Amino acid sequence: MAEKKSIKFEIVTPDRTVLKQEILQVSVPTQDGEITILPDHIPLVSILKPGILEIKTLDQETEIMSVSGGFIEVLRDKVVILADTAERAQELDEDKITAARALAEAAKIEALTRSDYDFSAVAAKLETELARERALHKWRRLKNIK
Repeated sequence: MAEKKSIKFEIVTPDRTVLKQEILQVSVPTQDGEITILPDHIPLVSILKPGILEIKTLDQETEIMSVSGGFIEVLRDKVVILADTAERAQELDEDKITAARALAEAAKIEALTRSDYDFSAVAAKLETELARERALHKWRRLKNIK
């Protein structure tokens, strides 16, 4: 049987390299919609929006991550993601996500009542927390964790 083609993959934040390994594919949320990158994908650069990364590893496992935005660069045999933040789903803490989401929702309500408030920053924070929550729930379903 022929060996499956792989892609060099790296996801980096300002704080750390989150993951660097060979993978089979990755699905990412871009400004234009979700895209899946397979080996020999055409080169591209795109803006990421907050959402879930789904990575298929060489051993057919699925890795779930949340990202809060950034950029993706796709080369013939390599994918590099420069993310504002990126977290593996198994690293996420549901209590912290719930608390952060509540703060973001309260800030959103306050932003709606004040004309001098930066609503876009509040909306971005809420979107990031929702992405973290969705990533955690998707990972738990995948791993059959209650």
